[in-house]
Amino acid sequence: MSPAPPRTQPPSQGSSRDTGHVSTRVTSSHFVGRAGELAECEAALREAGGGAPSVIALSGDSGVGKTRLIAEFSAAAGGRARFLRGECVEIGEGELPYGPLIGALRELARCGDPALENLSSGARESLGALLPGLTGSTGPVEPSDESAQLRLFEATLELLDLLGEEQPVVLVIEDLHWADRSTRAFTAFLARSLRSERVLFLFSYRSDELHRRHPLLALLSELDHGERTRRVALHPWGRDELGEALGDILGAPAEAELVERLFARAEGNPLYTEELLAAGLDGRGGAPRSLRDAFMLRLERLSDDAQRVLRVLAAAGRADESLLAAVSGLDGPELTTALREAVESHVIEAGSDACFTFRHALLREVAYEDLLPGERASLHLEIAHALDDSLSHDGHDDAQVVARVAAHAQAAGDRTLLLTASVAAAAAASSIHAHGEAADLLERALEAWPHVEGPQTVTGIDHAELLARAASEHDDDDKPTRAEPMFAAALAEIDEDAEPVRSAQLLDRLARTRWSLARGDEALATARRALELLPPGRADAQRASVLVWLARTTLLRGRYRDAAESAREALEIVTASDAGKHLESQVLETLGMALVGSGSPEDGIDTLRRALALARESGLGYTLAYAYGNLAEVLFVTGQTRAALELALEGAGEIPSHLRGSRAWLGAMVAEVAFAYGQWQLAARNLAVGDLPFEGRWLMNLRLRQAELALGPGRLDEADRALAEIEHLVSRTLEPQFHGHFGLASADLRRRRGDLDGARAALQQALDRIELCTEDAIRLTAIAAAGVAIEADIAQRARDQGDGDCEAGARRRAEIGLERTRAAAEAAGAVEAIWLRTAEAEHGRATGADDPAAWASAAAGWEELDRPYPAARIRLRQAEAELERGDRDAAAVSLACSIAGAERLGADWLVEEGTALAARARLVLASPEAVGAAGADVPAAQPADPFGLTPRELEVLRLVARGATNREIGAELFMAEKTASVHVSRILAKLDVRTRTQAAAVAYRAGLATDGRASDRGQVQAAR
Repeated sequence: MSPAPPRTQPPSQGSSRDTGHVSTRVTSSHFVGRAGELAECEAALREAGGGAPSVIALSGDSGVGKTRLIAEFSAAAGGRARFLRGECVEIGEGELPYGPLIGALRELARCGDPALENLSSGARESLGALLPGLTGSTGPVEPSDESAQLRLFEATLELLDLLGEEQPVVLVIEDLHWADRSTRAFTAFLARSLRSERVLFLFSYRSDELHRRHPLLALLSELDHGERTRRVALHPWGRDELGEALGDILGAPAEAELVERLFARAEGNPLYTEELLAAGLDGRGGAPRSLRDAFMLRLERLSDDAQRVLRVLAAAGRADESLLAAVSGLDGPELTTALREAVESHVIEAGSDACFTFRHALLREVAYEDLLPGERASLHLEIAHALDDSLSHDGHDDAQVVARVAAHAQAAGDRTLLLTASVAAAAAASSIHAHGEAADLLERALEAWPHVEGPQTVTGIDHAELLARAASEHDDDDKPTRAEPMFAAALAEIDEDAEPVRSAQLLDRLARTRWSLARGDEALATARRALELLPPGRADAQRASVLVWLARTTLLRGRYRDAAESAREALEIVTASDAGKHLESQVLETLGMALVGSGSPEDGIDTLRRALALARESGLGYTLAYAYGNLAEVLFVTGQTRAALELALEGAGEIPSHLRGSRAWLGAMVAEVAFAYGQWQLAARNLAVGDLPFEGRWLMNLRLRQAELALGPGRLDEADRALAEIEHLVSRTLEPQFHGHFGLASADLRRRRGDLDGARAALQQALDRIELCTEDAIRLTAIAAAGVAIEADIAQRARDQGDGDCEAGARRRAEIGLERTRAAAEAAGAVEAIWLRTAEAEHGRATGADDPAAWASAAAGWEELDRPYPAARIRLRQAEAELERGDRDAAAVSLACSIAGAERLGADWLVEEGTALAARARLVLASPEAVGAAGADVPAAQPADPFGLTPRELEVLRLVARGATNREIGAELFMAEKTASVHVSRILAKLDVRTRTQAAAVAYRAGLATDGRASDRGQVQAAR
């Protein structure tokens, strides 16, 4: 079996014994073997057609038949699927990134596929960089940033999804072992990101090419962990399969002796077998020194003109007729004759792009290795100059061609051409966000620079600019440690006095790089130096860029007044220019959040609403997501919990599905507010991001929300894992928001495990990391109040143990914590005021003067803010204080409020604590009517429920009615399996039935089994 499609020539009629006869057809027209592998591919296609996408990693040694299997798979699929096919080509380092992806998608742009018209504007812009033939990209251009490559990947996924709506899509990338790093990155992204698209992604690679340091090995290891990845490995033929193929090729059954001889020489490799036949080596006579000698015998049987063309093609890798003519020196008729001879001899083949390639890469390798060193260099140089001369300079084909010029110039050793072509190829790679390849090309240019006469003249740039470009590409490729010294070196070559604007531009980039390296003070000083070089009178885009970044960074550090000052100056510049609504929106967002943080919440919220309106007008999904997230966060921290949740849900509904990073960030915002609002299942659904890859700030945000959601029901180990994963990231960030959330979650985890000293240390570490001069009152207030609660626990434990010294120390620290809370909450908002009430109640507990009224006030405050979880926890403390005062009736009501609220939320650990307290105190809990009369935010039983089931029990009953096991109930409602069992037992008792089946029947008869799920917004309204 050949790795190429079946040929159409008639089979030879000669006998297999006729060693002087060579078959004119060397490929079996019959597909031999591989039935299982083909069935695996077809099964994956069926699943993809049903919305279960798959990834197939097709491996095998050189010549074993990977390409033939793909061709047979395509033929067998018929019109049931659309095949998009690209291949990686070994033309040396420096080739244009995404070559196989461009090859697979180019035809869509050429034919104007309707799916391209249905893309979102952002996706069209991103793909327009990859497919210059894509027309109609009239939407606004998203500003370049570190997520540009991800947007390109997401746009490609959106396109595949749209294509799949008509029929399943099979994206094929062959020879991935030769792929550039950007193509490998796309492969990893697509394999991780497929969810329900009707897409089958199939890539092939040579398993015998993968040395232990091959970059593809790490990717394959990563993909092996994915549920959608199937490994399909092709192995050599057995004797029976070889005999079947020979019989088809020769037109008669092959004799056993011939089969055995060829099997011994080719070892069952289909291509090697065919090449032995084509070279007249059917197994008789002396064996060649190696199989490559057999390949050379086949090439040497061709005419001189054909061999001349093949030598050019061996150096070029792939070439059209114009390139072959320019380098080989053959005229039209001579070239046509030579090409026809090589094609009919099955040595080369023409692709759909009118380029010729060797029929198999091994044939090219043999032809290339046969070239003399000087001959190779000469051919590469001629090819480089011919390609350079062919550049159309129309902005369409130049990008791919110039990348090849750079590769051939390097192979030829022409440093001048290498320098110019590398700079041009780097620009082409950067334009499609292949920043790693662009950085490599520019590094190569830097190496060539000192060896070229007049390098600045031939490139049109100076050495500092080349350094700056290389640094920028490394920075965009997320390699700040390499970028930072190159930016510094570029700055050292520039005279600040002579070129202040240019210096400021580099200082701006250097500041951002140093910030990403967690060198915050250096970064801010660098940005301020950039501003010094751009006088305030300069209303230009560069000064606006520095100010916007400086304002945002200052904001993130909690310095709101400084941030507002920078934002106002930036706003003046932006509004006086045509910088665009997206930039004006971003400046307004920074200004709005700074105003809220510095004590002007109404002005800040108004400013943020203006920013949101501009973001909508900009038409950019990322800008819109940013605006929604910021406004929702401000509403939340100012105590408008319900409004924040409704706005965050509205934003999540407006952001396009392909913007997965933005949707995930907004989803985390929804989760944070929904958790506080008491809608924990809604929070969980918005954190269900599957295995999408997240790093840095995105990973911290996601894991903090997941830890919070795990701590609520009491899944402590899960919370511990989430926090441990990001601890190293939190230690490096300079943003108080992450230190605050991490410290609070870590302290709660340790406190619930009984490690009070560890809880105190976690909070102290958070306070130490948040700068003393920060104006982030909400974070400081929450941490300080939590610290008072820890000291109250320690003081209470010390009193129980009779340890006076320990109690005195805890009381002193509680006093300090209360004063810190008062200072942070002074002139702050509603949330900080409730934290202060809570700290005052905890301080009373620490000093032994537990006051039920203080607890009642704090609980009522949290309830007024629509935050039932802290209210339920505080009601438990209120009950303890009332029991200590001897007021058992009041304690029964408070404890009933706490337990009912905890049950509704699913805070099983709190239910258990409340129930244990009731048992210890021998309290009879108050009735729902009494609880309602007390004004607690606990919903009464539904009118349609005659059995007195709590809302939590109703949720469990609905799952029982659907046939869920206790384990499944626990997973769905975020409770332990044992807790689910307790709920089921209570339900059976209340329904007066013995079995789950009977309970389900009662539930259906009473109308209690309906899910009642509304939209997420409907849940918010219902909860109200």
